[in-house]
Amino acid sequence: MELSIANLPDFVRNAEILFLKGLDAVPMAARESGIFRVDSIPDHVGNTKEYTEIDLEEYAKRKLEGDQAVRARVQQGYSKIGTLYRVALDIGITYEMRHYNKYVDVITRLQNLGQTVAKRMELDLSHRLTFANSTSYVDMDGVTVDTTIGDTLALASTAHTVRGSATTFRNRLSNNPLFSRGSLEGMEQMITENSINQFGEKVVIPYDIIWSTEDANTVNTIKEYLKSTASPDALNAGTVNVYQGKYKHVILPRVATTAAGANDATKAKYWGLASSTNSQGILAINEEAHLKATSSTGSNTEFSTEDWNMGATGGYFIVVPGARFFAISLGDGTA
Repeated sequence: MELSIANLPDFVRNAEILFLKGLDAVPMAARESGIFRVDSIPDHVGNTKEYTEIDLEEYAKRKLEGDQAVRARVQQGYSKIGTLYRVALDIGITYEMRHYNKYVDVITRLQNLGQTVAKRMELDLSHRLTFANSTSYVDMDGVTVDTTIGDTLALASTAHTVRGSATTFRNRLSNNPLFSRGSLEGMEQMITENSINQFGEKVVIPYDIIWSTEDANTVNTIKEYLKSTASPDALNAGTVNVYQGKYKHVILPRVATTAAGANDATKAKYWGLASSTNSQGILAINEEAHLKATSSTGSNTEFSTEDWNMGATGGYFIVVPGARFFAISLGDGTA
């Protein structure tokens, strides 16, 4: 099939189809994990949005006969403002590709282009966990990304604060053990003892996600605990596996990467728990990944090269105002 100005309208339509086919081929592991909530940001409302925690006190008070009911205390927690940014990547479709029987190359380029924005969004989301123990990192574009939450601490901390009490809580497991039954029970105990509201009162937060990198040993061990019909540690098959069906296992293959997206073995053993119901990880999207295509008249053809320019773009931000939905072990045995 020859691609020319005469049949360019059909090509533009096909380009969109090929782009979407490439986009659909990207596993949205982090976006669909439940660790993050997706919020839509419409046009013409500015490029920032503030997210905040807010708590009602946990318990009602006694009401004596004829007395007015006690007014409930409401405490606003910490806030975090997100700022939209855009990512994009362009390619050129050369004259030679259009005319010298290289349509397969054109198809490949467009399908690959369709994946770039979605992959970058996945990487940026995953890096909130990759760098959960840090207050910032420098991304592949040289931009310093703020990874603090509303209390100005890193997402993973041993001393998170709340606004209405001097009580602190931790969500990073002591000594950062590898995944095992003992470490899982240790993390569950940490959550039980550290789930508090802004008044320092104990609250019940349902943790339903266990997440990990794609490290083979970690993944296989988690699967053993979640899917065994009997306790994996039991000598007799009649012992009940209390973890069967308790959590959804989410594998996040881009967590163990550097800021540039290269493999990072030092983060290969990361794992943790999260609550989809109480998630405070926000992915705010103003511009879903889409194709910028050459016009049906060829008006944006490069004069000197005769290339047709195609591009992918998207706009979003990621912000985490609070940590009371997330727990982590770095798996490296550090204190």
